[in-house]
Amino acid sequence: MTELIAVITITLLAVVSPGPDFAMVTRNSLLLSRRAGVLTALGIGLGVLVHVTYTLVGVGLLILQSLWLFNAIKLAGAAYLVYLGVKMLRSKPAGELNATQAVPLSDLAALRTGFLTNALNPKTTVFIVSLFLQVVRPDTPMGVQIGYGLFISMAHIAWFALLALCFSSGAMRARLLGVRHWIDRAFGGLLVVFGALLGLASGSR
Repeated sequence: MTELIAVITITLLAVVSPGPDFAMVTRNSLLLSRRAGVLTALGIGLGVLVHVTYTLVGVGLLILQSLWLFNAIKLAGAAYLVYLGVKMLRSKPAGELNATQAVPLSDLAALRTGFLTNALNPKTTVFIVSLFLQVVRPDTPMGVQIGYGLFISMAHIAWFALLALCFSSGAMRARLLGVRHWIDRAFGGLLVVFGALLGLASGSR
């Protein structure tokens, strides 16, 4: 019971802390649609399962012990965030959008964005691996550990889906869509900063 409470508490604290996941869900919900925001949240939850899976098979420990492998993940994550951020920074006012730019994000693209944002996030790597190494006992049955992993994934989905529902409310979106290019640029700048910090942090854990 103590282990379960610890897993739940640490997971909830980690989920609500701001980061790239928060930025992507908020941006897609505000500027695109509720559906895009919820699918981004679902992609984030699926990304969590990637971290849980390699942790349960022991690869997570290898990643933390191998500096070059851990840094490779950091750099991949940093590059992806900077790529997304630069795309958003190039956002134009509504009057300058052409037909191609006005097309909403497809369901698969929204899902993929959430998935890659989380799956390439080394902070999630550290969180998941540390949780299973320091909180979950070695003699905890594998079925229970899998249950913990599913809970962590579902907690991410639930929290970010809730954010998507809140930020996609009609009144809020109606007021903000007129300045959507500035919001896009703000979130783009935020992602570039996240990516730059990850890149500069290479070589440390």
